[in-house]
Amino acid sequence: MPCHLDRRHTLALGLALLAAPLPLAVQAAEPIRIGMSGPFTGGSGPMGVSMRDGARLAVSQINAKGGVLGRPLELVERDDEAKNEVGAQVAQELISKEKVVANVGIINTGVALASARFYQEAQIPLITPGPSGSSLTEQFAPPNTDASYIFRVSLRDRIQVDMIVNEIIRRKFEKPAILADSTNYGQLGRDDLVNGLNKKDIKPVAVEKFNVKDVDMTAQLLRSKSAGADVILTYGVGPELAQIANGMAKLGWKVPIVGSWTLSMPNFIENAGANGEGARMPQTIILSNPDEKKKAFIDGFAKISGGTRIPGPVWAAQGYDTVYILAAAITQAGSTAGPKIQHALENLNTKVDGLIMTYDKPFSAADHEAFKDTSVAVMGEVRGGTIVATSEDKKGTN
Repeated sequence: MPCHLDRRHTLALGLALLAAPLPLAVQAAEPIRIGMSGPFTGGSGPMGVSMRDGARLAVSQINAKGGVLGRPLELVERDDEAKNEVGAQVAQELISKEKVVANVGIINTGVALASARFYQEAQIPLITPGPSGSSLTEQFAPPNTDASYIFRVSLRDRIQVDMIVNEIIRRKFEKPAILADSTNYGQLGRDDLVNGLNKKDIKPVAVEKFNVKDVDMTAQLLRSKSAGADVILTYGVGPELAQIANGMAKLGWKVPIVGSWTLSMPNFIENAGANGEGARMPQTIILSNPDEKKKAFIDGFAKISGGTRIPGPVWAAQGYDTVYILAAAITQAGSTAGPKIQHALENLNTKVDGLIMTYDKPFSAADHEAFKDTSVAVMGEVRGGTIVATSEDKKGTN
């Protein structure tokens, strides 16, 4: 049986990860089982592992304080391998076999789109901290259904595109070329980029596609260069984005790279090296200059993950915050029944003090997006192997 279906991957994290034992009453109570699926291997792995370990940290903290409704939280983890068909299979297993009350995972837009209908049909909330495809929360929104069970704690592409377009306008670039991968994520992001540019009367001089695992972007880059591109706009994930930066260096062509938040992935930063310096992207959090709360998060994450570095701070923080939002909803509902959790999520009457922000009524029946606009997000920049706030955008970094 594939490893992503192995029950050995089911972790009672509140019991396994805490230095101090849980209160006896909580230990004896039946755990509340929560799905945590994502890409824990492969090119998208840094995002998935960061999300998972951020969620693990939140679960351990909540369990240390007595759990939820007097019961410990338990993450049921599955590797969806960033593959749509595996993600759909995992969703069905988590719902039918593992009896999760919600899922707080998923990174890739395509996987989320392939999985969402199973959660919707089962009336089990999917509160996802990863996918950015703009259409994700729209497909089951009223009047399409009576109630949608799909919620997002992630910066959707239309907001990221607004930031990307504003960035190139501010820097007076007029001839962008778009390079996007062939996945749902890349192509939906490309469409949002084209639409966002059109609204500002900017026409891309080239729109190019590449596949996951491609290692040579020469043809796409030469066409972009020949078209006179003065900036490259990207939608893809780390390994292929690094091939773009390295391909530009081989051609001796240096124009800025601006793209979606995946330019902050370590497998872009490390594989591109000096060729990735200066790349800019939207971020919901930057940890290069942390305050005390963020320092505590960094220290806690290191204990959970056993590492000294957070591979993807954005996804770690969003995974962390999502667990706290779900815990607040279950507490308010006084139940683990899906419809009651869904109703509580749409009508949260307590503020959730998250790492990225304080969530005050983050959702409503008409809006299942926790991030409404660009007010929380900042533009990050690759500098010296890490992500820092751009000199023009210092908000949200402390």
